Amino acid sequence: MLDTVIQVERLSKKYILDHRQEDNSRYVALRDVVVDGAKSLVRRLQYPSKRQPISHREEFWALKDVSFDVHQGEVVGIIGRNGAGKSTLLKILSRITEPTAGSVKLRGRVASLLEVGTGFHPELTGRENIFLNGAILGMSRAEINRKFDEIVAFAEVSHFLDTPVKRYSSGMYVRLAFAVAAHLEPEILVVDEVLAVGDAAFQQKCLGKMKDVTKQDGKTILFVSHNMAAIRSLCHRVLLLKEGQIYSDSIAEEGIAKYLSEDSTSDAIVSFEGKGSHQSKELTFEKAYILNSHGVITSTIDYREGFSIVIEYKVIESVWGLRIGFGLQNNEGLFLCGSNDPEGWKHYTREPGNYVSRCIFPGYILNRGIYMLNFGSDKYPYGKALAYTPFCLKLVIEDTEGHGETKSPLPGIIRPNLEWFVNSKEIE
Repeated sequence: MLDTVIQVERLSKKYILDHRQEDNSRYVALRDVVVDGAKSLVRRLQYPSKRQPISHREEFWALKDVSFDVHQGEVVGIIGRNGAGKSTLLKILSRITEPTAGSVKLRGRVASLLEVGTGFHPELTGRENIFLNGAILGMSRAEINRKFDEIVAFAEVSHFLDTPVKRYSSGMYVRLAFAVAAHLEPEILVVDEVLAVGDAAFQQKCLGKMKDVTKQDGKTILFVSHNMAAIRSLCHRVLLLKEGQIYSDSIAEEGIAKYLSEDSTSDAIVSFEGKGSHQSKELTFEKAYILNSHGVITSTIDYREGFSIVIEYKVIESVWGLRIGFGLQNNEGLFLCGSNDPEGWKHYTREPGNYVSRCIFPGYILNRGIYMLNFGSDKYPYGKALAYTPFCLKLVIEDTEGHGETKSPLPGIIRPNLEWFVNSKEIE
């Protein structure tokens, strides 16, 4: 029997949400807390019968009574909708946050890659951050030296090794972060949806590396992703989380089928609020949604009808040559297309304020299936991302017509409505 390296028993995590009847939009400093507390005390002494402002406190359970075991060498995918508790679970397993109840037993060294450049210092060079991050992971200097050349080669940052990482692009950042975490010999590797930042070639390289370390070295991997093709390719087993609880613990194919078959109407709109996305000082994404041809928010579209992809965002600082765009992939993780707000290419300054960018997607393009959208932004001279998100907005294309007498769905990704012309030609 394989050794158990992760043992989770009745794990729960509670947060307290404080809903105050006051203006929460302003920044609150320590002096404000002290002054407000003093004023409140004086009011209660002067007017003991006067009703004070009410503060409503609400309990929110990000995880509730979660239990599972992971054996040595297993590759376990963790899937679920946004807010299901995936990231909270990984943060507890990585010892970033403490659980409210329950226990976690880990046997082996854990390396975590939960955000782009986790454990990196922006002022240090790539070389220095390799040693710093390795030390944080518990490696000796000799171990880091032994793996140093492999890390640099994998990350493909040799020309920028002595450059501060604050000047790295997001792709360079994540390449180096993943290279350190994967090569410094952890027994348990925890990977969140950070691979969505890299390009397709890098993602395949990372998946190949994770396969190698599990087959050759017997490492254990916990992998969170919305890319079902990556989950299917890498994972033997899938934990499907729903509202902070384990909805399904099964083989990969069964778990993916349950996830994709769930009612997706609640996924027609996603609110970012700084969570599940990378925001920037120039702008922040606020929410994204899909409108059908009648202007109604929905995630289910008839393949014959056009629809709109909408992203709302706030420009905080003036941005010259701003470009907003989206990417579209199917449920196999195949990237289909992307599009950008063309106004950014005109090189004008978008002033601070609230904006809505809307792209009209025509009908008779996509075939029946489930698709995912992500969003990103950059500015001239283009290439370095500002705000961006993982694949987070679900789109369901339905085929109400079908094909032939059985009304079966047509194969393929696209279903265009093409024109045909038939001319009679006499046989000589």
